[in-house]
Amino acid sequence: MTPTSILAMTETPRGLRNNNPGNIRISKIHWIGEADAQPDPDFVTFSAPEYGIRAVCKILLSYQADDRCQTIRQLISRWAPPNENDTGAYVDAVSRACGLGPDDPTCVRQASVMTPLVEAIIRQETGEQPYPPDLIARALSLAGIGPTPRPSARTSTPAPAEPA
Repeated sequence: MTPTSILAMTETPRGLRNNNPGNIRISKIHWIGEADAQPDPDFVTFSAPEYGIRAVCKILLSYQADDRCQTIRQLISRWAPPNENDTGAYVDAVSRACGLGPDDPTCVRQASVMTPLVEAIIRQETGEQPYPPDLIARALSLAGIGPTPRPSARTSTPAPAEPA
């Protein structure tokens, strides 16, 4: 390796280098979009950032459905436990970024909630959020989260609810 490539590796946050901006640890789960080569011994490497962001979404969806995490505090406390993080500061930062109180009921199946939540997690985990809105939207779509339908201008019938 050249000194320049070593410097670039140390300057770029690990989560961005691994296309894993949520810093998801290696586990028994085989993720869609996981890179063939896994050079990091601790954290998953994805083939593209949208797959890493998709994985963040899938984990948050499972926390809400399976673990009954219904608030930012519950989600982030599960995501970033105090044995590894300053969880209280993490909760506060994410709550502010989402415009929600830490104990407000939260539905991560809504793109309007998941988008700022994911962006805040990326910022907290990597120190920055470099991804454009279209990449985040593509990642959410890969996770099965689309934009909230709007009612048609021609009818007063409300739009259908997002699928469960």
